[in-house]
Amino acid sequence: MDELIRPSNATLGQMPEGVLVPQYDRAGLTHGIVHIGLGNFHRAHQAWYLHRLMQAGKAQDWGIVGAGVRPFDSAMREKLAAQDYVYTLIELDPEGTSAEVVGSLIDYAPIEPGNGPLIARMADPATRIVSMTVTEAGYFLNSATKRFDPEHPDIVHDTENPGQPRTLFGAMVEALRLRRERGLTPFTGQSCDNLAGNGRLLKEVVLSLARLTDPGLADWIEEHGSFPNAMVDCIVPATGPREIALARDFGIDDAAPVTHERFRQWVLEDDFCAGRPPWEEVGATFTNRVHDYETMKLRILNGGHQMVAVPGEILGIRTIADSMAHPLIHAFFRRVALEEVAPNIRPVPDMTPQAYVDLIDARFSNQMVVDTVRRVAMDGSAKLAGQVFLPLSDGLAAGTPVEGLALAQALWSRMCAGTREDGSTIEPNDPRWAELQAASQAARARPRAWLEQPRLYGELADQPRFADAFERWLPLVWAEGSEAALERYLAA
Repeated sequence: MDELIRPSNATLGQMPEGVLVPQYDRAGLTHGIVHIGLGNFHRAHQAWYLHRLMQAGKAQDWGIVGAGVRPFDSAMREKLAAQDYVYTLIELDPEGTSAEVVGSLIDYAPIEPGNGPLIARMADPATRIVSMTVTEAGYFLNSATKRFDPEHPDIVHDTENPGQPRTLFGAMVEALRLRRERGLTPFTGQSCDNLAGNGRLLKEVVLSLARLTDPGLADWIEEHGSFPNAMVDCIVPATGPREIALARDFGIDDAAPVTHERFRQWVLEDDFCAGRPPWEEVGATFTNRVHDYETMKLRILNGGHQMVAVPGEILGIRTIADSMAHPLIHAFFRRVALEEVAPNIRPVPDMTPQAYVDLIDARFSNQMVVDTVRRVAMDGSAKLAGQVFLPLSDGLAAGTPVEGLALAQALWSRMCAGTREDGSTIEPNDPRWAELQAASQAARARPRAWLEQPRLYGELADQPRFADAFERWLPLVWAEGSEAALERYLAA
């Protein structure tokens, strides 16, 4: 093989044949977006949409400055800085792989205690959008009420030390305070996380935190700022040795490549108080029906991910595609999605819920995408509220079946015991792992103990149709195994 090429501004013209590279002058780009949580998803999704606009000679003043608030974000910053913030994006498709180098990221704010560099970037007049991908668990919501939790220790710290905040939301509030003080307008706060009403939730957190220290600032943000709801979608595995090797197969020595499936979707409200790039020109959808799109996606794709990943983890299956190749798991996903979830979802333009199930089936089954069940099953206590509990509540209200959804909860309880059926250990994968593991062990003898977690189940635990089904399924899972339970459900 020829010598590998490390991506950088200086080597863009030397990239191997067939690898697409930026056709725009990166030296001429200026920033307009600060993105917090610069993980693989952002680099395969939002940064790609902007890159495509730049390839068309547009949005040259909307370059992205990456940011983070956790010490381990520094490792990603160092990797990308060594490459002038360009990176390789590898598309994984059954028909073959392809690669391109993305150049829309132009800087990365230093990660420091007190978040001074981040605050300065957000307070810069050139910053018109502050976006984020911080996962469902990062919004400081009370697990029982799903509302802002002012008593979280990090929020208490930010309330007492607003000039040196610990959280990204504290940093946003401080930056907005500086903007108001300097006579500037607010930036748009843009959530790119898998949360129902993510813009609404972001607004609630920012305004609630601001109101704790400066009610007038909160009023100013509410009057002049904006927080559009959005739905984002693309399956993006974590980067490890395999992904780095894939980049090397293209002749590229990239320390931080990203792999992704071909499919992408971005649906947004057009509510940007300081302007925005014309993302609709490269495939984004602007609509006032974001809720309908996100409901379909969160409940069928994200909820389906849990139905595939959890039994896969129990059975020692490594990837989502391999779980889909297991006939019982595949059939379980399809039946629950089609019979228990889809009937309570509204269609969106050009897509019925039933057709969406077929689309997700094909995407989950893509063997080129090595997405681990561990990654998908991570942080289940934060994800399940919107992805499983809401369709369960819908089914109970509508009188549609919930047996499969109850079985999914029994399987999750079994997984949280911390061992697979072959006796191997499931490493902790949730911030509340110790609590979940204790509840799982108690539920082995008394199934109801699992539902007696009010911060998780709330009133659902008192719904007989769900609770009775759960209490039937869990003993069967423990006594005969997950495959026997799946067979029983599919045979009914």
